[in-house]
Amino acid sequence: MPASQSQKNPSNPATPGLQGPRRRLVFVALYELIAVAASTLLFMAIGQEVGASGVMSVVASTLAIGWNVTFNHLFERWEARQSVKGRSVLRRVVHAVGFEGGLALMLIPLMAWWFDVGLWQATLMEAGLLVFFLVYTYVFNWGFDRVFGLPASAQPLPAVSPQG
Repeated sequence: MPASQSQKNPSNPATPGLQGPRRRLVFVALYELIAVAASTLLFMAIGQEVGASGVMSVVASTLAIGWNVTFNHLFERWEARQSVKGRSVLRRVVHAVGFEGGLALMLIPLMAWWFDVGLWQATLMEAGLLVFFLVYTYVFNWGFDRVFGLPASAQPLPAVSPQG
């Protein structure tokens, strides 16, 4: 086997790359670090105070971490059972919508309470954040997979060689 094929290449989605719990930990840490900074700036952009924005971002991030681990575990269990492997645009969109939709159900009441606004205003705030985070989630997942390779659940099954 040529050396180029025997080495792991994390940018090649057909190679193992980063897998298992370590993959999830790196994924969540990078995703949330960027998300806390971005959401703090977004809360401030819609008129919230710096301190309240930062605290809400950290609390939202903590909730998101728990949801991220849970959702991705369930998604990858479902994905592993699918006959078509890989991550198509549709599968990535379903992943992003499922993750962000579940998170929104938790965050809307929390934001209403924290910022002392009604559920409607919190829903509008979340809608603005949701637009940003839907795009961010899709782009982050795509980029993460390009850098670290696809998870085992999305990799093609190895070809079965005939026994001679």
